[in-house]
Amino acid sequence: MKKKPATIKEIAKKLKISPSTVSRALNDHPSIGLVTTMRVKKVAEELNYEPNQTAIFFKQRKTFTIGVILPSLSEPFFSSAISEIENVAGAQNYTVLMGQSHDDAARELQIIQTFKKHRVDGILMSLGKNTEDLSFIDLLEESEIPIVFFDCVPNIDGVNKVYSDLSSGMREAIHAFASIGHQNIALINGPENLLASTERVEAYKKALEANDLAFDDKYVVNTDLTEEGNVDAMEKLLVLSERPSAVVSFNDFVTLDVIKYARQKGLVQKKDIYFISYANYPLWNYMENPPMGSIEQYPDKQARKAAEILFANIGNKEEVKPETVVFESKLVLK
Repeated sequence: MKKKPATIKEIAKKLKISPSTVSRALNDHPSIGLVTTMRVKKVAEELNYEPNQTAIFFKQRKTFTIGVILPSLSEPFFSSAISEIENVAGAQNYTVLMGQSHDDAARELQIIQTFKKHRVDGILMSLGKNTEDLSFIDLLEESEIPIVFFDCVPNIDGVNKVYSDLSSGMREAIHAFASIGHQNIALINGPENLLASTERVEAYKKALEANDLAFDDKYVVNTDLTEEGNVDAMEKLLVLSERPSAVVSFNDFVTLDVIKYARQKGLVQKKDIYFISYANYPLWNYMENPPMGSIEQYPDKQARKAAEILFANIGNKEEVKPETVVFESKLVLK
């Protein structure tokens, strides 16, 4: 049977030295000589000594854990982000706790409260599409738990946030459509309350203008990002007397649904109708007939930078000015 872990007192008794000397030796304190340190560590190993993490956490006022809250852990976009977060956290000897909100604001708040209760040292978060109440930010600040938002971020000042500039990718998408003759270009946008949706529609208008194309609000429809919502949005475009020949959609999952629906209506992709979406998921590499393109938002770079900002804030007693970091999006043709 495995031996029961020894205590510092038992090590001290065996070596006939004080427990405080043992403690300092185990932590490589410069006041303890090399010979004594080596003897202490040797006996600690023989007696199966394990540090009392609870005591260490209490002393350092850290739990060496961070919380990560995402709408969905299964999305390829967030899978890429999680890998980078764990890489950064691992280099800091931190453990990552995951929570997925499923775009449910109440569940999101419950996860935040759970992380707060367990005293995580910081939180990384991508807001759910239904989140409107941001009062939890003040709650975390009062508890001295820093938070950094990435990808889907709040439209407020005074917080750390990292996101992708959606306008650069939109400009490239509209130009790509216009350069092959498309004039009726539609936008299937996300929920109206999202900052990302506002950015997309503004970028869409400017991109049309840059290509000498008129804006017509009948070509802008919204979806709640469910399959039913995506199909309904596409149906609104297809029943127009002048239906669009090209569509920019909110993300790749929306595009999967609308491509399927368009096919059911007898439309041939890249002949009757063309698609470009946001996210650039790897799944397109396995499709025989992918959309014309997808806009890369660099989830790995976003997540890494957000994690780096978070660790710069953890334990920092000085007032740190909130950072806003923006990565340009880029069209990837398929």
